[in-house]
Amino acid sequence: MAVTVETLEKLERKMTLTLPVNVIQSEVDSRLKKLARTVKMDGFRPGKVPMNVVAQRYGYSVHYEVMNDKVGEAFASAANEAKLRVAGQPRITEKEQAGEGELAFDAVFEVYPDVKIGELADAEVEKLTAAVSDAAIDKTIDILRKQRRSFAQRALDAAAQDGDRVTVDFEGKIDGEPFQGGKAEDFQFLVGEGQMLKEFEDAVRGMKSGESKTFPLAFPADYHGKDVAGKTADFLVTIKKIEAANLPEVNGDLAKSLGIEDGTVEGLRADIKKNLEREVKFRLLARNKQAVMDALVAKAELDLPKSSVQAEVDRLIEGARADLKQRGIKDADNAPIPDDVFRPQAERRVRLGLVVAELVRANELHAKPEQLKAHIEEMAASYEKPADVVRWYYSDNRRLAEVEAVVIENNVTDFVMAKAKISEKEVSFDELMGQG
Repeated sequence: MAVTVETLEKLERKMTLTLPVNVIQSEVDSRLKKLARTVKMDGFRPGKVPMNVVAQRYGYSVHYEVMNDKVGEAFASAANEAKLRVAGQPRITEKEQAGEGELAFDAVFEVYPDVKIGELADAEVEKLTAAVSDAAIDKTIDILRKQRRSFAQRALDAAAQDGDRVTVDFEGKIDGEPFQGGKAEDFQFLVGEGQMLKEFEDAVRGMKSGESKTFPLAFPADYHGKDVAGKTADFLVTIKKIEAANLPEVNGDLAKSLGIEDGTVEGLRADIKKNLEREVKFRLLARNKQAVMDALVAKAELDLPKSSVQAEVDRLIEGARADLKQRGIKDADNAPIPDDVFRPQAERRVRLGLVVAELVRANELHAKPEQLKAHIEEMAASYEKPADVVRWYYSDNRRLAEVEAVVIENNVTDFVMAKAKISEKEVSFDELMGQG
């Protein structure tokens, strides 16, 4: 049977499906007979319920199921015959006018668009580069030393300074009234490390053991405690103990404690450099991949299937509700989140997905097994037992699919980079890692 497909607008299509009534009825009768063999009803032995009783009880629901199945099959077959790439689910409505002994349905649906990608040689992409400097290695060693520091009590007349660990009692009041979370005893924190608000650290810095002080503290407007955000409290703080930090020396003992086999400072620095270079590589790849994807979106011409965009909007809203629920927001499942909040993001994701898929199809940029293996082994290399991590990835098809998606994106990035106009820009290690 030839399938007639009518174009409504852009990607929207309509076709009419016809089904013989006797085919529907035959399938309904077959399913009801099958049901009669197992159905249990009061007053009848199993398998002995009369057909007319079964039909009366279950006829409507079975008829509905059969109609759904048969129309779905007819649509899939017709779409396949017409070589259509259907996006989303069709909207199917029964037509009143149909031939004798037939049921007719209109199926309105969308198809995936033709994607036109402009000349990639004209695309401009800024490629970031970064190197692991000695200063970056020094900073990492300082962090590792701080993680292993020990503390010794200072003399009673010593003043608290940056790097010290202080033990304090404090109580805050707003307009003379205590507030939740505003009081603590034997509370410890490190001065100068941003664990407390700046006014609190400034007040404690320079105080000695046994001293008390009252000072005002203005909570920021975006402070996580909503009851006190934007308000000013008066705090009374008493220093009970001041301890000086003792950082381990950078020597063979530190190297051994960090698992360096040869127990040398050179070995420690080399190991840190290798790990930082791996992290730099992944971060550069992510940033450069984003630049390539932006260039691709700018170069592509296509119409977006509304159904795909709506499905993506629904996914983003679901994710937002799950996030609210995790943060303990009441009735998060029913939180009113308008579609418009996520529509631009959804449109970009769908657009990018279609463009990347077309580029992969046209240029055979699929992930090869050896690429998957190399990527997983590279990610596993930073763990203590890499072989276990590799097995973990290969034991679950969903995890493998996630890696496959990343490798495909990497292939697309390399492909575009090889064709586009590239301007290199060096960024500092700190900037790449998001540090000040």
